Amino acid sequence: MDARAFHVEPIDYATGLAELRAVRETVFVLEQQVPVEEEWDALDPLCRHVIARDRDGKPIGTGRLTPERKIGRMAVLADWRGQGVGDAMLAALLSEARNQGWPAVSLNAQVSAEAFYARQGFVPYGERFWEAGIEHQAMRRVLHGPTVVENAAGAIAALTAVTAQARRCLRIYSRELDPGLLDNPLALDALRRFATGTRGGEIQILLQDAATPQRTLAPLLTLAQRLPSVFAFREVREPVDKAYASAFVCNDVSGYYFRPLGHRFDGEADLDGAGRARQLYEEFGRFWERSRPCTEYRALGI
Repeated sequence: MDARAFHVEPIDYATGLAELRAVRETVFVLEQQVPVEEEWDALDPLCRHVIARDRDGKPIGTGRLTPERKIGRMAVLADWRGQGVGDAMLAALLSEARNQGWPAVSLNAQVSAEAFYARQGFVPYGERFWEAGIEHQAMRRVLHGPTVVENAAGAIAALTAVTAQARRCLRIYSRELDPGLLDNPLALDALRRFATGTRGGEIQILLQDAATPQRTLAPLLTLAQRLPSVFAFREVREPVDKAYASAFVCNDVSGYYFRPLGHRFDGEADLDGAGRARQLYEEFGRFWERSRPCTEYRALGI
């Protein structure tokens, strides 16, 4: 990364237009075939813009924050994708939104980038739509307080964000590995990313019913079989624990996704809820200590 160092800074639209064009027209107009007249709009002069530059000062990425409290025109040159440039620009835009005191921001994500924004705490809402010939999904992130999760799509995004934020440990309390959530490809990919990218990381999964996932060959068990040093499964056995109605995911930083009723997806999520995340983390620990290891999973090689 030293050889490919970059930084992100604000840029004035009027004086920086040529540099903004160098990135946006390369990505949107040339690569994605967006008509140039649709790429530039009347909002541009009113927006707060950021630009990413390489160590020589060459522009490599751009993004903007509109007066409508929307993030947009996120673009990174092809050679720099996957290097954290988008993450850094998004962090800068979110910081500016917080400085403005905005309660939330939204964006229209290209569907191909939906997982990227989910990892940053954005939750999808509404139906997908087409814009400039590209399919999009509206997404929102609350900046102060928890985000309401209403459906499976929001649940997947919340799980993805909490998992991506985890430093060394992720804790999941589930009834039976939540069909529709923990078997979703995006959720499984988020767990795989953490498991393979975090040295010494651990994913602890506490179940109320260990038999059903084994009987149905839940996809998460297959992933855990390949990464046995990361995944640990236990099943609650005390009557009071079996009667626990909720389900949640929490990490060792400040993120959580909590569902009051464990058989439903609606609930709340927050990446900045350190107090609540710590409470759930410790509550999980108490459940964990009085639960039993799922020794029957060892027959699967877990």
